[in-house]
Amino acid sequence: MASGSDVIDRPAAPARTPDPAPARRWLVPLLLVVGWVLSVAWRMWLSRHIVLPIAHTDEDSYLNTARALAGGPGGFSSENDLLRRVGYPMLISPAFLGDRDFSDSYRIVQLINAMVNSTLLPLAYLLGRRLLGLRRSYALLGAVAAATLPATAFYAGIAMIDTVMAPLVVAWLLAVHRWISRPGPLAAATVGLLVGGFHLLHSRGLVIVAVHAGLVLLLLVRRRIGPPAVLAALLPVLAMALVNAAAIRYLGDRVYLLGSTPGGGTVEAVASVQGVVRVGAGVATQLWYLVVITFGMAGVAWAAAVRELWRPRHGDAARWTMGVALVVTVGVAGGASVILAGITGKPLDAIYGRYVQMLAPFWLLVGLGVLLTAGRRVVLRRAAVAVALLVGGGALIAVRLAYVASQGHRLRYGGFSAPDLAALTGGWREMRPVLGSLVGIGGCLLLVAAALVPRLRLPMFGVLVVANLVAMQVIEHRVVRPAVASTAPTPRVADVGVRPGERVWASTGVHYALRFNLSHQVTWTDVRWFGEQPPAAAQVVFARWAPGQPDDWDGAAYGFVRLGGNPAQHWAAWRRA
Repeated sequence: MASGSDVIDRPAAPARTPDPAPARRWLVPLLLVVGWVLSVAWRMWLSRHIVLPIAHTDEDSYLNTARALAGGPGGFSSENDLLRRVGYPMLISPAFLGDRDFSDSYRIVQLINAMVNSTLLPLAYLLGRRLLGLRRSYALLGAVAAATLPATAFYAGIAMIDTVMAPLVVAWLLAVHRWISRPGPLAAATVGLLVGGFHLLHSRGLVIVAVHAGLVLLLLVRRRIGPPAVLAALLPVLAMALVNAAAIRYLGDRVYLLGSTPGGGTVEAVASVQGVVRVGAGVATQLWYLVVITFGMAGVAWAAAVRELWRPRHGDAARWTMGVALVVTVGVAGGASVILAGITGKPLDAIYGRYVQMLAPFWLLVGLGVLLTAGRRVVLRRAAVAVALLVGGGALIAVRLAYVASQGHRLRYGGFSAPDLAALTGGWREMRPVLGSLVGIGGCLLLVAAALVPRLRLPMFGVLVVANLVAMQVIEHRVVRPAVASTAPTPRVADVGVRPGERVWASTGVHYALRFNLSHQVTWTDVRWFGEQPPAAAQVVFARWAPGQPDDWDGAAYGFVRLGGNPAQHWAAWRRA
């Protein structure tokens, strides 16, 4: 890239080096396979304490849908008709085939997650080699740094769609680069299939579909592709949309939706100066967050990518790929901010970083590519841009938080949206933007200093990987384990005497996280909810057990006998006498 195209200009040399000796050609593939296996094992080890969902209600929705797709009973989903997607439930549905305990199925889901999430390692290596032109050792170590990034690795342990998104982003941008380099129907179809995968997985894929449509149109107008390539690029997207519709039709009413379809509330939320400012603040916060968690590398990469757009010094493939990545980054941040602003029943968040996290590994790698391939002056200029983004972003966020506090309100983290930021800043109860900026600036300056001294480059990767590993350990102790302790009902449903085949209902008086996790253990039926009086069809119910409190549920008044439960967690199982 321009000055930063040095990300791609200087790498020409490695590409021309002779092939390694035949005896060593197997070394890189072997290292990637071993690395993938170790990556899967590490992710499974991190998830060893999670035996029931902790991220409600998203996990519950995906798991209920996956069970229904596998032929089992359904359940609720927090999605709505407009944004409903079944791609991730389809991926994990094999875990619910056969007759097994929920805990066993959940462990299989985690294994599927770990295997898919770990494909980021070989994909990141290919990105380093093909797009950034890095030498093999740098590409390998950069891939390890990207694959251990908490923004990606964290989600492998829970049934969340985010576990798939980061590898898919890298695969898609690699395919875009290949398509621009060597246009052809197969390359076009590959890009279209990956874009269709985004659409099948999550509503944020709509942004990528729109960008893809724009890319196809531009390529057609510039006569870089013809009508056959247009069809090859667009038909797979349509096919994935039809797959999604067919799966929803197959599910029928076995999965019932609890989400509200975005409507006038979304328009009203942004149809004012205050609304526009709120959305702008959300976008700026998400972009600042990406720069912090990549230790400034996202800022370095953006500066290089923008320079390449205006003054390209390399082939169009890099220019178009970087342009697509920039538009998607801003588009996803903007789309998320608009949608979240329209959810009036949801408290405002200081940050909700889940939607942009999928882009963190890509920008980390591009930023590292700039450091490793550009000249000293270019590196310092790009790093100055990253530092400016961190300083300006941190200051703006601090002002926003202070203003909201002066109005008597407090902005919180979005649920499970930025555990890495909390780990880096120690801000478990409140967001610390100034400290976040300092962490990002410090990390950026250290990486720049190491990159400018060739003998420190390999240790630089080691420090990055260690920082990621330590951050994940901190997240496990401060986020995962407390969440497990607060959402796992004890004793188990089977241990209190609930038998397979019984018709089970749950009271809304039981805390929702415990109610959902109690219901998951009932694998033979969909557990519906009731208020005070259980329906006549209920044989077993889960209800609130709070001795001495006015909302303690008395099952005897309705002809039930208490089987057991946990008064400290305020739940009990009752069977009709």
